[in-house]
Amino acid sequence: MAKLHALIKKLNNVETVVCEVLLASFVLLLFIQIIARQVFNHSLSWSDELSTYMFVWFAYLGAVVATKMAAHNRVTFQFQYFPLWVGKYSMILADLIWVTFNVYFVYLSYQFIFVFMNAFWKSQTLGVPMKYLYMILPIAFTLMTIRILINLYATVFLGVEQVDPETAEIQKLKQQAAQKA
Repeated sequence: MAKLHALIKKLNNVETVVCEVLLASFVLLLFIQIIARQVFNHSLSWSDELSTYMFVWFAYLGAVVATKMAAHNRVTFQFQYFPLWVGKYSMILADLIWVTFNVYFVYLSYQFIFVFMNAFWKSQTLGVPMKYLYMILPIAFTLMTIRILINLYATVFLGVEQVDPETAEIQKLKQQAAQKA
């Protein structure tokens, strides 16, 4: 069990660090492109395409980090009218449907990349095979599925309530306000 916790902690750090590096890199690259155009009257032909692909990878890996934090948008207001167990089991069912969708999407993206995609498709200015750029699809949805299953395990077997950071902060502020009043 300790090895599993160590692996999860490393995975937490890897996802977050990769997101941070991608964000900083594509913002810096776009800044350099603007300086090159405005100051030196020269355009880096490859920078727009590279920054676009970096942004796409950042967005998908960001979705994985949001899944890890249970911070995806959900419609849950209807559960306040039902007993707590209805909301809990409805969320579990929704997560299982989400896992099913992700597994199917991993299968479809794998098929697209390795079966249907032409091996000679390359990006226009970078010349990189497109299959490497599209690999974010099965990677992100696989990692998202793992994160959902980890959160489900914590909810069902460990009794840990998954609360997104914004909701936790709001609850904390409400408690502080109640203590002051």
